[in-house]
Amino acid sequence: MSSESKNLGTGASSDPGRAAVAASYQRFEPGPYLRNNYGPPRGDLRQPDGVGPWKLRCLAETFATGVVTGHSLVDIGSGPTVYQLLSACAHFEDITMTDFLEVNRQELGVWLRQDPGAFDWSHYSQHVCLIEGKGESWQEKERQLRSKVKRVLPIDVHQPQPLGPGSPAPLPTDALVSTFCLEAVSPDRASFQRALDNITTLLRPGGHLLLIGALEESWYLAGEARLSVVPVQEGDVREALSRSGYQVRDFRTYSMPARLQTGVDDVKGIFFVWAQKTGLK
Repeated sequence: MSSESKNLGTGASSDPGRAAVAASYQRFEPGPYLRNNYGPPRGDLRQPDGVGPWKLRCLAETFATGVVTGHSLVDIGSGPTVYQLLSACAHFEDITMTDFLEVNRQELGVWLRQDPGAFDWSHYSQHVCLIEGKGESWQEKERQLRSKVKRVLPIDVHQPQPLGPGSPAPLPTDALVSTFCLEAVSPDRASFQRALDNITTLLRPGGHLLLIGALEESWYLAGEARLSVVPVQEGDVREALSRSGYQVRDFRTYSMPARLQTGVDDVKGIFFVWAQKTGLK
């Protein structure tokens, strides 16, 4: 995919397209995926025009407004990554991480418990501390995030109740974060729309959605797995958000430079959206 964790949130379905997506994701390998997208060159945060600094800046600047805050937050399709919550953790007391794949939930658990072999996110944590400018150490930042993540749950964004009945997550939640999930697990734009509708049911009226995803991407690699993505453009995302009952507060795009087109996907760019649920859905 793009330079992101193909953050998963899909299960088997009576829909053949979604069933095929679910089957293909069983070959997803977190280790190679993380190396492809979070090791050099894409994981080199020293280049100010890189995709990593851009994503972290979008998130940090949005949370710095002080508007996106509350008690609980749900991260939709976390994949094997945690960087997307480094700025969020100062603004919420109860964070739920989610993914369809057990291997990704296990990868998250290794980092949360600080077990041997955990992926090293310290350079991302250091960069966020630098952007935020609060004088916080990266160790403090990671300690805060670990303390705020209360649970890691299975999710299926193609189900009307994505977290299932009786979820231990506090619902409806005050905010949703989702990075590189919906387009990666949807066989077409109609399925993308339904997945967005489904996760929106988890969010309270007036709550906030921070969405990061790939633009014009059709495939990406995760180890030996070559996985399909539904290509979307900015207009597709804006239309889907409007249909799901959101008001867009901020929409930013990033064009992937040639030096970061490394052959692990065919992504053309990245989008970042801050949207607010209007309460009409």
